[in-house]
Amino acid sequence: MRRPPAPPVQRSFDDLGSPLADVTFCIVDLETTGGQAGVDLITEVGAVKVRGGACLGTLQSLVNPGRAIPTNITVLTGITDAHVVRAPRIEAVLPAFLEFLGDAVLVGHNLRFDRSFLDAALTATGREPLTNRGVDTLALARRLMRSDVPDCKLGTLARVLRLPHQPSHRALDDALATADLLHVELERAASWGVTGLDDLIALPKMAGHPQAPKLALTDRLPRSPGVYLMRNAQNRVIYVGKATNLRSRVRSYFSTDTRRKVGRLLEECVRIDHRRTPSTLEAAVLEIRLIQALDPRYNRQGRPGKGGCWLTLTDEPYPRLVCARTPPANAAALGPLPSRKVGQHIAEAVGDAVPLRRCTTRLSVRGGPPRTTPCTAAQLGVTSCPCSGQVDDARYGDAVRAATLALSGQHRVVATPLTERMDRLAAEERFEEAAATRDRLAAYTSALRRSLRCATLRAPSLIRFSTPDGTTVELEFGVAVRWCDPDGSWRLGEAGPEPEPPTQALTKALADELSTVAAWIDRYADRCRLEHVGGVWASAWPPPPDVRPRPQGWNNQSRETARRSTAVG
Repeated sequence: MRRPPAPPVQRSFDDLGSPLADVTFCIVDLETTGGQAGVDLITEVGAVKVRGGACLGTLQSLVNPGRAIPTNITVLTGITDAHVVRAPRIEAVLPAFLEFLGDAVLVGHNLRFDRSFLDAALTATGREPLTNRGVDTLALARRLMRSDVPDCKLGTLARVLRLPHQPSHRALDDALATADLLHVELERAASWGVTGLDDLIALPKMAGHPQAPKLALTDRLPRSPGVYLMRNAQNRVIYVGKATNLRSRVRSYFSTDTRRKVGRLLEECVRIDHRRTPSTLEAAVLEIRLIQALDPRYNRQGRPGKGGCWLTLTDEPYPRLVCARTPPANAAALGPLPSRKVGQHIAEAVGDAVPLRRCTTRLSVRGGPPRTTPCTAAQLGVTSCPCSGQVDDARYGDAVRAATLALSGQHRVVATPLTERMDRLAAEERFEEAAATRDRLAAYTSALRRSLRCATLRAPSLIRFSTPDGTTVELEFGVAVRWCDPDGSWRLGEAGPEPEPPTQALTKALADELSTVAAWIDRYADRCRLEHVGGVWASAWPPPPDVRPRPQGWNNQSRETARRSTAVG
């Protein structure tokens, strides 16, 4: 066994983007007594360590499995019981192998097989399984050269490609042949824009994508935070997105992103621009502002004029809940909501808890009911509707005040009675009704949570804090207005919504940005440093409960599963 000339260097996750010439690979091959890890055992270990096309060292050792080697395995590998009788056991070989491997990238032809045997041996000897990143030359071969060879077996590839080393079903020979194959695959992968380890690991899935030739559009994308803009043949921006790692995120569209719109998006895309940002927060803010400014048609959230309504009370003698297209200036309102359908869903939740009228009949406090028969809701007794002629004005005023509190942030007005109703329906095994009640409550609490986050962030006149990326941001009434780079220089950001005090109505554009900033703060608050707050940065109401809507396939659930699913939280 030859040792590498230098000890392994501890690397970090950032090395995923390092040039492949700087990545250390450890190619491994095993011979075993059979094909089932954990049952069959290792009989030989072979490994080759390479970097930049140069061999750094090799490792080879027979292993005594502690049992007879099957005849068919001896015929295949030539390893007999006599060969391994004096060989060390696997527990004596593993320390040397782990030292040789270090933090190198593990490589194998059908790596899953070799890795499963190594992990089984490590577990059996009281060690943790391998955590090294892995590259499978078999998966790469199927994507890069399947049309050039009859099959992707190591022997076939070595013969057709005329590799310097030929496999012989012995560990070191096969490892050397796999190392030669890896170098051929790295050369071919360059045509797919593969420059770093992250690209190489993702390539087996990317190369099979129908739009794989467009991977070249990602060549110049950096591995840093920022915003990417996809353009069509008319140079119009059709999609805007943010990313912590621009290159990795955009290339994921060709592999792991299975959304239906992605195929059409990539088909239309002919160019990808990007804008780097010093921090992930600035990337998130820049994304929502560019969406507002450019209105890309493949973006669903944040587009101007798309959705947006407010649930509020009418200004009439007996107020009722309605969905308004514009934010009311002098009335309690919940919103903006994604659509009128969601608004109606939430109105049903509030209406189930507060007995407001639901009919649209014009009523007068002094004139009495103008219709000959009460409305359906009044006949069913589900609400105290004035058209029934039996409404108590004082009690109706209490209901209006309760609804105002529910829209403003007092979630218990709605959550408490609806939770009790859910529990009662579930106990009576009326699971569909319980589920419908739960869905309405989930829509209400989700909208209220978003509204409270915006109101809380908007309350202070100025907030200044530093991000984990080393930048500092100043928020005026929740809107990011100034940024300070790590070098201490202040600058203005992309033009955004005008900062307005909480006394002004919350517009959809402002709500989208406030929600973006609030969500980022929720995620990274423990890593930020607060420097200044001009006012009170706290919610006037407790947070609403975490209520989730019914899962997919609710109708197919068992009664016991349905009963458990109706629980809040």
